[in-house]
Amino acid sequence: MQLFSPVPGTVRPLAAVPDVVFSRAMVGPGVAVDPVLTAVQHVVAPAEGVVAALHPHAFAIRIDDDRSVLVHLGIDTVTLGGAGFTLRVVVGQRVRAGERIVTWSPVDVAASGRATICPVVALQADPRALAALLDDGDSVAAGQALLDWDD
Repeated sequence: MQLFSPVPGTVRPLAAVPDVVFSRAMVGPGVAVDPVLTAVQHVVAPAEGVVAALHPHAFAIRIDDDRSVLVHLGIDTVTLGGAGFTLRVVVGQRVRAGERIVTWSPVDVAASGRATICPVVALQADPRALAALLDDGDSVAAGQALLDWDD
């Protein structure tokens, strides 16, 4: 199974995320995407599944085989109280990979002094089950394959 990039940007390792929960893979392995800084950006589902958790700054998709993937939009963005984020789906909604989940403004997040980097995490997965399809520093489009997640 593949996980797709939720945003356009530059691929970075989780170790580059300025938050130990992500940089030390405490919730699971994955990669991060440093998003293109635009005033309006549509964040898309990294996989097909059901929206299991949804906040303006983060969401999780439960994939049919009981796997889940978490996308976090920036770091410490919970403190923005949803300002600058517009939800496009609801919890429990079935989504296709590439379907719009949230609209946000990375430019506004950066202007607030917060990091815009977006961790994409295979929740509680075995790190050996993930294989990066792109290297650190590679450009990625929203909806482009980012990771292979083996059984």
